[in-house]
Amino acid sequence: MYLHGTSRINEKGHLEIGGCDTVNLVEEFQSPLYVYDEELIRRKCRAFINAFRDSGFSFQVAYASKAFCTMAMCQLVEEEGMSLDVVSAGELYTALQAGFPADRIHFHGNNKSIEEIEMALDAKIGCFVADNFYELELLNQLAMERGEVAKVLLRITPGVEAHTHEYISTGQQDSKFGFDVISDQALRAIQTSLAADSLELLGVHCHIGSQIFETDGFLMAVERVAAFLQEVKEKTGFTCTVANFGGGFGIRYTEGDTPLQPEDYVKAITSKVREEFTKRDIPLPELWIEPGSSVIGDAGTTLYRVGSTKEIPGVRKYLAVDGGMTDNLRPALYQAVYEAALANRMNEAADDLVSIAGKCCESGDMLIWDVKLPVARPGDILAVTSTGAYGYAMSNNYNRIARPAVVFVRDGEAEIVVERETYADIVKNDRVIKRASLQR
Repeated sequence: MYLHGTSRINEKGHLEIGGCDTVNLVEEFQSPLYVYDEELIRRKCRAFINAFRDSGFSFQVAYASKAFCTMAMCQLVEEEGMSLDVVSAGELYTALQAGFPADRIHFHGNNKSIEEIEMALDAKIGCFVADNFYELELLNQLAMERGEVAKVLLRITPGVEAHTHEYISTGQQDSKFGFDVISDQALRAIQTSLAADSLELLGVHCHIGSQIFETDGFLMAVERVAAFLQEVKEKTGFTCTVANFGGGFGIRYTEGDTPLQPEDYVKAITSKVREEFTKRDIPLPELWIEPGSSVIGDAGTTLYRVGSTKEIPGVRKYLAVDGGMTDNLRPALYQAVYEAALANRMNEAADDLVSIAGKCCESGDMLIWDVKLPVARPGDILAVTSTGAYGYAMSNNYNRIARPAVVFVRDGEAEIVVERETYADIVKNDRVIKRASLQR
């Protein structure tokens, strides 16, 4: 198993993260447990920020909070000088409760409700990323009723298909997101925005997908966005002040993954923007990006207790843990692959091929199909790495299983940032029927 960030094997042969022995973490905070390497998160934030500072562009790096949104995480990225991307009222509320500056919040989403837009206008957020004509009309109307002007980016789909799973590929023409460039929807959206009395059009946004390991897709997106903006300039006279090229920068989940460094992605994008915009005589815009997984993904490790074993001779050996698709839905949702090790026996030979099963009453509740471990015993601690993105964010109460706690670790100290759910938490919104009797 690859050791990320501050992870190491200590003198006891235990996995240690942020100076904290994972065996001790499970004893103190129970399992399953999400553990985040705070130092590694901060390194990733600074890598993106410093790469843009070296580029000479005006910029904003907005953390895509959908990957992992808690008050502590909002606090951390604000301390590192980043902006914040939210996609719901819940994420916006979390950010505001954490004291995140509203003028550095960008609101995404393909179906924002009236209540969500009003909440964002009340908070005076920095920018709406508009996704469709209905939203443009609604946002303009609600801002006009307040006598305000809402700042807007238009999400466009440039027709770039990233090499990724179909569920996380978003830049192609056939997508639920954004205004299509090829069919002239995007041009009409520009014209609609410019004609709206209560909208201030800043520019455009595109996001081509997730878990992207090369720069080719981003370079093509820049080229197509620049060509589109040249057409916009010729037909409307509008030149954008902001161009947002989204996120999707890959991380290492398994040995076969070969992501670039943050500065490699930034250098490629900024160089291509300078080239394409200059040759088209378009003023260089302020550049925005939205890293999510690439900030938080490999900083997270989930710890489980091993339970039962089932061996089918000549077929497969199942090793069950005390979590599963309730704390990590990605393997079931789009066949995500992970690495794992026994955190309390890191130095022992890993020669037993097993498949890691979750505890849900669901055949598809499998965390890892094939992984080699030491022969596991009940009570061993299984560490699954690179679970920082979309594990907690997608966690659920299927089978009425409580969500795990979340701890940040740094310099030998562990701090709980999300309390473990209790059974009382699970039923707190339930109500029993109050009628005296039920009709049969």
